[in-house]
Amino acid sequence: MSAADADLDALLVCLQLTDSAFPSGFYTLSHGLEGYAQAKAVTPDTVPELLTDLLRHGVGPSDATALALAHRAATAGDWEQLAETDRRLHATKLNRELRLAATRTGRQLLDIARESVGGEALERYAELVADKRAPGCQAVAAGVAYAAAGVPVEQALTGDLFAFCTSFTGAALRLRLTDHRRAQVVLRAVAPVIREVVAAALEREAADLGGCVPVADAMSGRHERAEARLFAS
Repeated sequence: MSAADADLDALLVCLQLTDSAFPSGFYTLSHGLEGYAQAKAVTPDTVPELLTDLLRHGVGPSDATALALAHRAATAGDWEQLAETDRRLHATKLNRELRLAATRTGRQLLDIARESVGGEALERYAELVADKRAPGCQAVAAGVAYAAAGVPVEQALTGDLFAFCTSFTGAALRLRLTDHRRAQVVLRAVAPVIREVVAAALEREAADLGGCVPVADAMSGRHERAEARLFAS
């Protein structure tokens, strides 16, 4: 395979794994947005600001950083570091709802990626998860899948963060906090923030893994105890 063909193949894998039709269960998540809506702490006008804050202070320092570290470990064949990254990320999820969301989508992604992408890295990671040495968080599973497919880490991070944003705005649509046209404006406007978050995630080490979003954690805790919920998180 030529270098150009390899680059194109990596792009195709990235598009497949981040497509909203990929059955990882992302469509069941609001990423905390429903909790904010239930508490009347978000409006259509503040949805973009909330998304930006979650990217910079939550997803970027935690999931994006874990994805980069997992990609690096899988590429190097460092399975102990891979398992440690997964455990660290899981420990940053402060309530049951967030932990379940991360592992359910992660294990589903891992299962499908083993069939569709394949490779030693995914098989070794699956062994770690089966042996309960790694919890199987979504960001780590994604990092391994991207590494197995030869997707460069910067491209993998960009694609996965954009997938988070599309999932978040999709939840906003279902919660009637935006419409289809405004959602596209939000997605385009958040591009500079995605670039910023990617650059920061690439610089972090394992000791730096973990976000700081106490209000989002509180909203998730409220959502977990809500009598009626449209989303799993």
